[in-house]
Amino acid sequence: MSTDVKTVTLKDNVFEIATLMKQNDIGFVPVVEGRKLIGVVTDRDLVVRGYAEKRSGSASVEEVITRDVATVSPDASVDEAAKLMAKEKVRRLPVVDNGELVGVVALADLAVRESSDEKAGRALSEISENVDHAASGR
Repeated sequence: MSTDVKTVTLKDNVFEIATLMKQNDIGFVPVVEGRKLIGVVTDRDLVVRGYAEKRSGSASVEEVITRDVATVSPDASVDEAAKLMAKEKVRRLPVVDNGELVGVVALADLAVRESSDEKAGRALSEISENVDHAASGR
């Protein structure tokens, strides 16, 4: 889990999010109010809900945010996180404790972790297959 997570608020705009993503080489930014997770914005959200809808760079976060995102608690196992990521077909999963963002688990975090848990490995394969198929239009 990464705990040094870049975040934005509902006061930010599409241009600021895109700039943050570029500067930090990231494609996922949690939207918070204080420490409370409200939703997330991905690079895909910026394209699909932002630029493809001809929204300007000054468009608000509200216009591109994904709400009701799957989250995991800090005490969840690697297997639980991997299964949830496979089920939800996501590469990144916010880690939330009592509604507050404490970190993010990424597919890469699970892939590099040395684990003998065969179920977690299978779940990771499913995530990759599902995301790759979706990206290629299959």
